[in-house]
Amino acid sequence: MKLQQLRYIWEVAHHDLNVSATAQSLYTSQPGISKQIRLLEDELGVEVFARSGKHLTRITPAGEKIIETAGEILRKVESIKQVAQEFSDERKGSLSIATTHTQARYALPGIIDQFIHQYPDVSLHMHQGTPIQIAEMAADGTVDFAIATEALELFNDLVMMPCYRWNRCILVPKDHPLAHVSELTLQHVARYPLVTYVFGFTGRSKLDEAFMNEGLSPRVVFTATDADVIKTYVRLNLGVGIIAKMAYDPETDSDLVALNADHLFESSVTKIGFRRGTFIRGFMYDFIQQFAPHLTKDVVQDAISRHNKLEVDELFSGMQLPNR
Repeated sequence: MKLQQLRYIWEVAHHDLNVSATAQSLYTSQPGISKQIRLLEDELGVEVFARSGKHLTRITPAGEKIIETAGEILRKVESIKQVAQEFSDERKGSLSIATTHTQARYALPGIIDQFIHQYPDVSLHMHQGTPIQIAEMAADGTVDFAIATEALELFNDLVMMPCYRWNRCILVPKDHPLAHVSELTLQHVARYPLVTYVFGFTGRSKLDEAFMNEGLSPRVVFTATDADVIKTYVRLNLGVGIIAKMAYDPETDSDLVALNADHLFESSVTKIGFRRGTFIRGFMYDFIQQFAPHLTKDVVQDAISRHNKLEVDELFSGMQLPNR
């Protein structure tokens, strides 16, 4: 059994069983990958993939377990490399982050700019996706860190730490009737069609809960994952926008009015998470603290030492988080 063979079955499984696409991503040949997978299956005495002719059709039950273990082995190998690199050159390496558009566009630019100036020899890679995709990328080791508001709690093998609280604003054109309401309520907002985030994105669940608790059924006419897209359709008078407050820029969005909604919706917490067992290099600790100053190296190490999600949550219970 070779490490290369384990990498091949892992990559094929994560390229939708497309051996050709896997070969392209690994800069190798399709026949070479197919041959090594067959050799591994012959050695193990079981099929990892079911086939129809030359095409892989599904992962077998045995293959599911084998690929899961292969992933753990590959992550351990990567951790060994990280340890070695930390001691050979602590300021050189790579850092990969998965996050949503809102975080990438509004919360992270200043942090990343500062980090790149501090660590010019660390290559930074950003992946964007849905909260579920983001959590999965951290859980399977595709990325080092996941930064999101939703879905991270679904993965028990992630160490999740709270970064900051944030809330929403109601976005309308300057001449909109809501811009002149003295005491804004959810009843006022529910009278108009809404333009907001796709369910599962950027604290959308808190928004839905608030209306439901008031017995209201708002008419959501347009959803998007991108706050800038939502703003575009608010400008077209398609509806009243509800976006993260941090996504409103008084200068670039001066044609719109952002109405405070802190009293309408419960605040949300953005968290940073990484797979339990990840080797955290020095520059990775620095990135975490730059993003969330209260998450010092000692605090992060304390969180890592906790045995499960409940113990990690207890560590941060009652902590006053900054607001954005």
